[in-house]
Amino acid sequence: MAELALVVLAAGMGTRMKSAIPKVLHKIAGRSMLSHVLHAGKELGAAKVVVIHGPDMPGVLQEARGVIPNCQFSEQRERLGTGHAVSMAKEALAGFKGTVLTLWGDAPLVKADTLRALAAKIDAKHRMAVLAFEAENPFGYGRMITKGKAVLDIREQLDASPAERKIRLCNSGYIAIDNELLWQIIPKLSNKNAKGEFYLTDLVKLANKAKTKVALATCDEMEVAGVNDRAQLSVLEREYQREARRAAMAGGATLIDPDTVYFSADTKLGKDVVVEPNVFFGPGVVVGDDVEILANSHIEGTVISSGARIGPFARLRPGAEIGENAHIGNFVEVKKAVIGKGAKANHLTYIGDAVVGAGSNIGAGTITCNYDGYEKHLTEIGENVFVGSNTSLVAPVKVGAGSNIAASSVITREIPPDSLAVSRPELIIKEGWAKRYRSVKKALKDAKAKGKG
Repeated sequence: MAELALVVLAAGMGTRMKSAIPKVLHKIAGRSMLSHVLHAGKELGAAKVVVIHGPDMPGVLQEARGVIPNCQFSEQRERLGTGHAVSMAKEALAGFKGTVLTLWGDAPLVKADTLRALAAKIDAKHRMAVLAFEAENPFGYGRMITKGKAVLDIREQLDASPAERKIRLCNSGYIAIDNELLWQIIPKLSNKNAKGEFYLTDLVKLANKAKTKVALATCDEMEVAGVNDRAQLSVLEREYQREARRAAMAGGATLIDPDTVYFSADTKLGKDVVVEPNVFFGPGVVVGDDVEILANSHIEGTVISSGARIGPFARLRPGAEIGENAHIGNFVEVKKAVIGKGAKANHLTYIGDAVVGAGSNIGAGTITCNYDGYEKHLTEIGENVFVGSNTSLVAPVKVGAGSNIAASSVITREIPPDSLAVSRPELIIKEGWAKRYRSVKKALKDAKAKGKG
């Protein structure tokens, strides 16, 4: 296969999104649509990647560089159609010899294999190829005008005849074209059509006039679906999640109720992982083998080692590292903290900016007081430490290995190894006090009632 260059169209305003955010930066499974497309393109090993963006879109440039650091950019100041958008890449592709693929920044479900198959259609006889799909409802799509396996033209909905509108084989918008042919014919595009725009689809007709055949590749309709509004965004989110759930189960994970589990694009699950209902995986989660994730847990930016047990109702925030066979229980929140092998925090606890040693037990209601109103501070708990319920650990503080902390203690300084730490007032008991108190209260109440009578 010839060298590849990708031209990614990402200049759309997305006015129907009703958002200050550029359309291509809206997210599917925790990743922007543009990033999804660029990740698919990255798998192709393209020699050049050119992103076409609109004015004042710094977020688009930043997002693209985050996936492909050496990508190039061309600005489309006037939005005069898809053909005009691709023409903006001419300078960036000067001197390139190979195949150009056009990608759409708002079509996040496209697969690298599909793009690779489209590019593979280019040969000596076919210097252009288009990607099409059978539409369930073709209304609004450009129709493929074919003769045998060759594509003669693409007719947009507004320009199609009644007979052409019955065609169900529709244009995806993706094309592969020899770079030399592209710059030979793109200047010949005309805007004499219903929309007054320069259509990229008209390249098909121009390629045929240039005596080259146009090949056809096909794919599933949903794979090339684009987004114009938030309703369509939700449809693609739902489709992505279906695929992600199927992939997780095919990879050896058990999802008790798949429809209630939500993945991010980069979620990684090991084998024999069990995920109960209503679990949400945000970006940056890696789960080892034999992990149990119980119902109603929210996990993001976390590495969970093999054999750990999470939840129910656990929240793991970015920077959490859960060791082998560790337990994080109900209503426990962990943020930017390392939980050692076999350590346990089973109830109603907050552990932030901390290191918890192997085998330690964190009692219910324990809090690492990591923030002083200005800065975050570290709590270090050694191995095999027992922390009693309702303990407050005021960071920065260290607790030595093998120590015990009595319940309801407030720890403000370092605890040596193998020590007992107790920090609470002496218990005072006054026998009979409660009975006398009730008698006084009753007498006052009776006197007040008699006075009113």
